[in-house]
Amino acid sequence: MSTDHTISLLIVDDHPVVRDGLRGMFESAAGFTVLGEAADGVEGVTRVAELDPDVVLMDLRMPGGGGVDAIKELTRRGARARVLVLTTYDTDSDTLPAIEAGATGYLLKDAPREELFAAVRAAADGRTVLSPAVASRLVTAVRTPAAPADETLSAREREVLVLVARGTSNKEIARELFISEATVKTHLTHIYGKLGVKDRAAAVAVAYDRKILG
Repeated sequence: MSTDHTISLLIVDDHPVVRDGLRGMFESAAGFTVLGEAADGVEGVTRVAELDPDVVLMDLRMPGGGGVDAIKELTRRGARARVLVLTTYDTDSDTLPAIEAGATGYLLKDAPREELFAAVRAAADGRTVLSPAVASRLVTAVRTPAAPADETLSAREREVLVLVARGTSNKEIARELFISEATVKTHLTHIYGKLGVKDRAAAVAVAYDRKILG
């Protein structure tokens, strides 16, 4: 969608103070409207179905239903909303699963407001949001022995990785690049081997770290 239009938001967090703060921040800025709030992931999924927001600001750790499960369910349902994870800790063990589940990206809750606004605009446009400070820590968390320096990605592997970074499924990647799902899986296997990682989220994080994506 174009960021020339007002971006609609749903805030999912179990802390009322956090929800109030985020609502106030976005309602005081031009170009955003907050459609509603939810106190846990289960309620968040229901509210997305009711309100159809452009972007969901999703906490990860919530009693009564965590963010990762909610993101998986939204992805399964084919929800239009982009999910931007807001986490308190950059070491949160749910961060990798959240991105793997289909989140567009994530930021820390103490991110400056302009960074948060920019991240929501980027998420609304379908761009992956991985702030450099968080990305570097994520890379540290998934770091495995570095691949040889001459192990560069082919043009096709880069295309696949860009789509993976946007949260695109293997099926969608196959359709977009006019190749089979089996070929997509082969490309991913080669990408993981060259980057020295084991999954999609780690591949995206390392690719940002090495400036393959940016």
